[in-house]
Amino acid sequence: MRTLLLTGPGGTGRTTLAAATALAAARQGTRTLLLGTDRDDTLGAALGMRTGPAPALVEPRLTVWRPDPAQGFRDGLAALQDRAASALDLLGAARLDPEELTPLPGADDLALLRALREAALAEAHDLLVVDLPAAPRALALLAAPEELRRCLRRLLPPEREAARALRPVLGRLAGVPLPTGALYETAARWELELAATEAVLADRNTVVRLVAEPGPAGADAVRTAALGLALRGLRTDLLVANRVLPEDVPADSWLGGPLAQQRKTLAEWQGTYDVRTVPHLGRDPRGTDDLAALGAPGAAPGAAPGAVPDAAPGARPGAAPGADAHAAPVEWTVTDRLAEDGVLVWSIPLPGAVREELDLVRRGDELAVAAGPFRRTVPLPSALRRCTVDGAALRGDTLTVRFTPDPGLWPRGR
Repeated sequence: MRTLLLTGPGGTGRTTLAAATALAAARQGTRTLLLGTDRDDTLGAALGMRTGPAPALVEPRLTVWRPDPAQGFRDGLAALQDRAASALDLLGAARLDPEELTPLPGADDLALLRALREAALAEAHDLLVVDLPAAPRALALLAAPEELRRCLRRLLPPEREAARALRPVLGRLAGVPLPTGALYETAARWELELAATEAVLADRNTVVRLVAEPGPAGADAVRTAALGLALRGLRTDLLVANRVLPEDVPADSWLGGPLAQQRKTLAEWQGTYDVRTVPHLGRDPRGTDDLAALGAPGAAPGAAPGAVPDAAPGARPGAAPGADAHAAPVEWTVTDRLAEDGVLVWSIPLPGAVREELDLVRRGDELAVAAGPFRRTVPLPSALRRCTVDGAALRGDTLTVRFTPDPGLWPRGR
């Protein structure tokens, strides 16, 4: 399955573009699932219908699903109370009634991650289009599986569960209670769920599509979002410039200023991104007729609006249009320059990064990279773990980190 994640600055029409993209793919013959994330049902407004928590068939080959985070939160808490029934009864605790609960902050994000995993692993569709939240929240959401898995491994290392039989003895020797087996079992279950979600995001057929209005604010937001996606190693396929004004605006019209700003921003974007433009209809699109009139880019990069893309060379029979036309993977390569100047170089692509806003901190076998408002801690490749950091430099859109072999750890030649 191909997964297409749409995000961008708030208020730029990304939900409308997600609906238009899914509609175009379905009408091209692709079994498409459109996953909404907004509890205010802006997705339903774009489609001209109400959407609910249950998947609904909008038209042939197009299904819309808007999960209910409140129901997921209530179900999860009810299951937790059932597992801890004996402890709660022993303490005399009064159980919470699911109907009296409202979701806690973050429940929406957890529900979306769970829905993303379930939808991507299902075999009923060929294309998953996800209407993500606005870019700042979307970037935090996409980083959550990796960061949560890292925290779990640090707090409850899996290898310590192997000492289950010795836990009572160790507890008496240490004089403090040790984590129970149930805690490790819960952590293992979370680890599996998070790993499955992270695998969906890292899959070669998962890409992010940015949506923004061309203009100074849109340019700044796109630059920041692209940097955050690059730091996470997430692939982008297109930048969709939405609500583009027509070129035949009279010179004395008040729209002349906004049009000039759009032209300038589009020229800058076209030098950096693969840009597609979507016209301003002069009204808020509502219903499938308006969505089709937008001529949104198809599910496959480079597909002409309304055209069925040809299968990529080597594509599997029956694959969704564009399913194998994935964007190039983001690679952090290690270059061997030991023979030249005695170092290994780790290249990290960071388009839009500013040198003054970069920071690197090594902690053991991990490297924390900060770029602007974003931070990511990544494990070092095995060869670099036996090295010391020798320096770093930002060259164009790539951060290069130099590593010198540690004589005490590096294998010696004969």
